[in-house]
Order: sequence, then C-alpha cells, then structure tokens
Amino acid sequence: TESNNPATFDNWTQKMPTPSEYLNRVSVIVITGGSSGIGCSLIKAIKTLKPEVLICNLSRSKPDIFLGDRGAHYPVDLRNAEALAQVAGTLQSKISSAPPGEVLLVNNSGYGDYGRMPELDIDKQLSMIDLNIRAIVDLTARLLPEMLKRGGAVVNIASTAAFQPTPFLATYGATKAFVLNWTLALNEDLRGTQVRALAVCPGPTRSNFFKAAGFDTPPMGKDSNKGLDMTADEVANRTLSAIAAHRSITITGWKNRCIAFFGSKMPIVAVTRIGGLILRKMRLEQHRK
Repeated sequence: TESNNPATFDNWTQKMPTPSEYLNRVSVIVITGGSSGIGCSLIKAIKTLKPEVLICNLSRSKPDIFLGDRGAHYPVDLRNAEALAQVAGTLQSKISSAPPGEVLLVNNSGYGDYGRMPELDIDKQLSMIDLNIRAIVDLTARLLPEMLKRGGAVVNIASTAAFQPTPFLATYGATKAFVLNWTLALNEDLRGTQVRALAVCPGPTRSNFFKAAGFDTPPMGKDSNKGLDMTADEVANRTLSAIAAHRSITITGWKNRCIAFFGSKMPIVAVTRIGGLILRKMRLEQHRK
C-alpha cells in the first residue's frame, strides 16, 4: 500500500530525508482547504518545521492559524472554474518570482454527502464532483508547468473510500476513487521529471467532514471503530512523512491498510453489499440520536 518512486537504483540505497529535511528544499507550498481539518493541520505541521516557508492557502474562509509574513490567503470557491483560473494565474506569477526551490501542491479541499442517492440534493452532488475532481485536475494542470521547472510534488487527499463502492456515500466514494487512480497515473506520467505525485488515503478522521456530510455526530465514538479513526494532526504528520519518503500512495494506519487491501481483493459486488450494510447501520444509529 506504500511504495517509493526512485528514478535510479541508487535512490533505493539512499537514506530518505525527514519531513524537516525535505521542507528545506521547498520554497512555495500551495494548499487548498487549509482553513480546517487535515489542511489546517498540515499548515500547522509545516509552520512548526519550517516557519519561513511561503504558504498559499486557497479556501473560502481564512485559516485561524498565522500563515507568516510571506504567507497568503486567497478567498476562492474552487468549484467556480473562472475563479480557479484567476487565482491560478496569480499563483503562477508568485511561484515564478519566488526564491529557488521546489513547489509543493496539496489538493486537500473536498466534502462528502451522506444518504440515499434519490434523497440527496443533486446540486450538492454536482458541486462535490466539481470540487473533489475537476478543481484538482484544473489547478494541478495550471501549476504543473512552473513545478516542472523547479521540481516538487503534487499531493492529493483521497480516502480509504476509494478502494470500494460506498453506498450512502456513493458520489463521494466515486470521486475519491478518481483521485486515487488519477494520482497514481499522474505519478507515472511524471516519471523522469523533477515532479512526483502522492495519493493520501485517510480513514475516518476527526474533523468537520462528518458534519458537512450530514452527520449530527461523528459515526465513531470513544469505543466504536477504535484504531480506525485518527485526528487531523496525525494524518498531517503521516502525510509529511510520506512526502519526504517519496511514496506514491499512503494509507494512514495499519487497520485502514488491512481494510483497503481486503476491500480491493474481494468480489466487488460482495464488498459493495457489506459496505452498504455497515453504512446503513450508521444511518440508523444517527436517526436514533
């Protein structure tokens, strides 16, 4: 579930840098959705390791944390293609004028919507596709030319939902399956260049995701799903370690890795049915609260 992407055999024998050592090579970091959740935790972790790095956050609301004197927040709705194109043009200029160093692009923005498909708001479903898929492809394609000149990494936040169909989260799971497969393919497209791609697949994460997806309370409590859910800070730290280790995919937590492995090996119809039973139970438990 985790692999390296060396250009030559020598890379296998070299000691991989620590997150701090890797960030010393980076001059610009672009992150989407840094106002909360995993994105906010990533900014905090990066600022702890390299306070002086230039961080450009793209989200509708401003992060509570200080981005630094050289940091910048761009209030933008990435579901709007015209707004995305405009902010990407600004970022291209900012990157081209930045000091020498790699560029790290973290496509973190995204949301889910929980329920039976016929009962869900179709506009919200389509907006989810725009944010979870189109915005990632669009922003990455626009920034890649500058990244190829400098080197760097494209980090896309997928999910363990990417490894099997997800009834009651049908559109969300499908968007994350796209993100996972597209990222792995992009990494191969970029082989031989100075840029690589990483797909991060967290399991349930303690953040505002579940509230946005329609849960009154997170489906995991103190005792339920113990070992599957993580804090956003834990996911952020594992993400930085995976970037530094030149991985192309990382699944956070060994239990989540086991679930993803068996989910991808079992017959897909059976996996879908089992997933539906689990998610239906979560739905019923929400209604009882």
